[in-house]
Amino acid sequence: MLTIFDKYIIKKYLATFFFSAFLFTLLSVVIDFSEKVESFMDSDATASQVITEYYINFIPWINGILWPLFALLAVVFFTSRLAKNSEIVAALSAGMSFGRLLRPFMITAFALAFIHFVGSHYFIPEGNKTFRNFDNTYIHPGNLETKSQNVHIFLNPDSKIFIRNYRRSDTSMRGVFLELFEDGELITLTKAERMKWVGSPGRWTLYDYQIREFRGEDESIVIGKGLSFDTTLNLLPKDFVRYNNQREMMTSSELRDFIAYENEKGLGKARIMVTELHRRNADPFTIIVLTLIGVAVAARNARGGVGVHLAIGVSIGALYIILSRFSITFANQLSLPIGLSVWLPNIFFSIVAIILVIRAQK
Repeated sequence: MLTIFDKYIIKKYLATFFFSAFLFTLLSVVIDFSEKVESFMDSDATASQVITEYYINFIPWINGILWPLFALLAVVFFTSRLAKNSEIVAALSAGMSFGRLLRPFMITAFALAFIHFVGSHYFIPEGNKTFRNFDNTYIHPGNLETKSQNVHIFLNPDSKIFIRNYRRSDTSMRGVFLELFEDGELITLTKAERMKWVGSPGRWTLYDYQIREFRGEDESIVIGKGLSFDTTLNLLPKDFVRYNNQREMMTSSELRDFIAYENEKGLGKARIMVTELHRRNADPFTIIVLTLIGVAVAARNARGGVGVHLAIGVSIGALYIILSRFSITFANQLSLPIGLSVWLPNIFFSIVAIILVIRAQK
């Protein structure tokens, strides 16, 4: 049952949080527009597209990144005001424990974390499909990444293909080696000077081919110099092309399917996608941790008041952002296990939060 005090704190938290979110969102849109206005003018995109496809979806994306910071700043700001007006001291002097004081803060933090969790896994990625497609088309077409040299792909557990060179312009390949295994033994090796996409489902034409079959000590060879033949492979042109920000355009269920597909083919992008999944779980939890830190720091009526508390809050937020960027880099570069790398900032700040709560004004 929520008391009048609980409702008062929750109302203050939410009002300050969403006001901070509104101000920072407005500032972010202005800064982003000033940076990209020339790109908008040079592109074929209409003003309606810029608004409805780009900025309508840009706003949830930027908020998804900054919500933990908004939570910290909001808690620090209004809690320090409460402390300055002696409202915190009055509550503690009346016999309220610091743990009881934290209850409305935690209720609000968990509610915001839940909204952030659902948004990060489903709604923001759905919006990013439109937002990032616009960005990749009109602003940063160079985001397209093509695997074009020395590509190894597993077609299934018993076959793999090596391509020396892939050309995206006409979906053709040079220097193709197709290997088929049975019980771990190579039974067929097909070489082709060139291979070209014919169409769905997975139809390719091989030119100037050579097929060698191995059966025990027996070996046969078929040479098709100047000839071609069609075959069906578990391989599509999209396996060679990725957008650098593709992970942001997938819901979590789509990410899991993509990870399974990438692992099956050994294409090497699965680790980045797994990192993204862990990040979507870790960021909402950060709201809870930073709320604890904010209350513990701002509840003490320190000399300098709100200004000192805000300076501390901004410093903690900056440190969090730096650590989170480093942790994602570690996760993507194989330096640490993915889960540990992504959750490292939360682990560190959780320890800091526990220490600050223990030492907080009682």
